[in-house]
Amino acid sequence: MASPEVETVSSGADKAKLAAAVVLAALGFTAFFMLEAQGALVQWAALLISLVAGAAVFFVSESGRQLIGYGQDAWRETQKVVWPARREAIQMTAYVFAFVFVIALFLWLSDSLISWVLYDLILGWR
Repeated sequence: MASPEVETVSSGADKAKLAAAVVLAALGFTAFFMLEAQGALVQWAALLISLVAGAAVFFVSESGRQLIGYGQDAWRETQKVVWPARREAIQMTAYVFAFVFVIALFLWLSDSLISWVLYDLILGWR
């Protein structure tokens, strides 16, 4: 099946919005370090306000709208999934824990055997 071509068109205004979002975030980080004498509350307020403003400008751009659409589609897909019942989930988790325990025991025994053969039998260091 042929997939439709997706063409991303980026206008000058969209690029300006993205640049403004990056500049706002960078100004927030700069303000955080330059406002050290003002106290922690002012520092964090300047940082958070500029990051929120940058995020708002980003979400107004086409890339931000696409990200929001992607998130909505992902949420919609999670709603469509048939999730296992609680009992099935607990059983599967118990199987995974048991398997991990068996593999860990095997690795420990293998390591101990190799260590015993190498250090005790071959090299005689112990």
